[in-house]
Amino acid sequence: MQTLTKQKLFEILSSRFEGEDKKLSQIPNPALLQDANKSAKRIADAIRENKKITLVGDYDVDGVTSTAIMVDFFKRIPYPLDAIIPNRFKDGYGVSPTVLQRIDADLVITVDNGISALEAARICKEKNIDLIITDHHTPGDTLPDAYSIVDPKLESCEYPFKEICGAQVAWLLLALVKKELQLSIDMKQFLDILAIAIIADIMPLIDINRTLVKEGLKVLMSSDRPASRIIRDFLNKSVITSEDIAFQIAPRINSAGRLEDAHIALDFFTAVDANKAYKQFELLGQLNDLRKETEAEATKEAIQEADPDADVIVVAKENWHEGVVGIVAARLVDKFGKPAIVLSCENGIAKGSARSIGEVSIYELIKANEHLLTKFGGHKMAAGLGLKEENIDTFRDAINVTASTIDPADFIPKDKVMGILSSEDIDFELLHLLENFEPYGEANHRPSFLLKDAEVVSIKTMGKDKSHCRITLRQFPHDRKTLELILFRQVLEMPANRKVSCSYTITKNEFNGKVSLQLLVNKIY
Repeated sequence: MQTLTKQKLFEILSSRFEGEDKKLSQIPNPALLQDANKSAKRIADAIRENKKITLVGDYDVDGVTSTAIMVDFFKRIPYPLDAIIPNRFKDGYGVSPTVLQRIDADLVITVDNGISALEAARICKEKNIDLIITDHHTPGDTLPDAYSIVDPKLESCEYPFKEICGAQVAWLLLALVKKELQLSIDMKQFLDILAIAIIADIMPLIDINRTLVKEGLKVLMSSDRPASRIIRDFLNKSVITSEDIAFQIAPRINSAGRLEDAHIALDFFTAVDANKAYKQFELLGQLNDLRKETEAEATKEAIQEADPDADVIVVAKENWHEGVVGIVAARLVDKFGKPAIVLSCENGIAKGSARSIGEVSIYELIKANEHLLTKFGGHKMAAGLGLKEENIDTFRDAINVTASTIDPADFIPKDKVMGILSSEDIDFELLHLLENFEPYGEANHRPSFLLKDAEVVSIKTMGKDKSHCRITLRQFPHDRKTLELILFRQVLEMPANRKVSCSYTITKNEFNGKVSLQLLVNKIY
């Protein structure tokens, strides 16, 4: 394991990016998205002709934020827009036939869903409804017969950067609608919500995504949108990072659709006064606490069910909460270092979520075995699927046969440890260097460092329920300086030899106006 100097670390981090960061003005023209101009013209015509427009979103953060941006934009025209986010439990995913029964419209627009909605497209045709699909998920072999499809993942789409989320597709399309209707709406005012979507949907934080998140976090700090003011108050920091959003805000937004109804989160983003936004945010906090309990219980059971020798872990159980199976899959990936699929069974039907690791495309693995499924969709790192309960064992065997052909190197997590830092180098200058390469996230992981056989000086429990701990270490016997590390959700027992090896990251901690360095333990080896 290499020993790192600040200079060496700077060189490694610089090599992740090509040239300088893009400016907002360099974001590729939305018109390069296939069918985007056609869709913008159709939306503009519907507005001019006073037609009824219904929007269908999705219940995760990307779907909720896409819907919120659309709702906000239409308010500013102003033009009535009927927005529906399907309920995970009653409606299932996306623009389903169940959802269409409730819709009476001339034009239906989807955001963050629709690329696999073959049946819904057929129903819209029959009812004489124009269907505009905007999505970013990988298309199947057959495309829906819709009025238009805007999805950067279409093979024939010429948009130069494909790894964008549903909210970005919606935002880019609205920029063309704005142009078509010659409106003076500032598209930059939606960047606070857009940044949350990009981070929460685990898009690679490179190229235009990096630019949009950087700018979006700035807008979040200054926006007078009630939701943004509440997020600022809640985080209470002079600078909000992508990790604050990923770990503290996104799970709250997600909890609504996972456990109850995503409209709770939509009402938070679209609230016009601080009282309403605060009420919704409180509700999201309560749902998130419930989500944590439900998820912890299911994770414990899933770990017991898992086969640690399999290439892809597939576990299933009656009545696991459908809303937390995705998070449980992510926990299994962390625990076993392998892709994981978690299925909840009810009345002979299994529905679930998949998460991946390294360079393994879970979407391609699932697609190779689609003959055993009733439905599936998603992208490289995450997917959803459904199948008959009787086919679970066959599917588990089949996907593992497919996975056995993958290069073992593809299973190595991307956030591997960079090297060993000298204790003396862990200072504010290093923190400043690291801050220059933010935002961190997918494809630009926050650097992780190694402490090998460090001497444990003390371990103190912390937190209300004493479930976290503060570990004081001496990295090398000759070090005068000790290092203090925080380990969340675990209490380390004092090792018999008083030595520990672990990986850690360095972040800034702000408390009561005081700024300090914080070393967070990732993994104990």
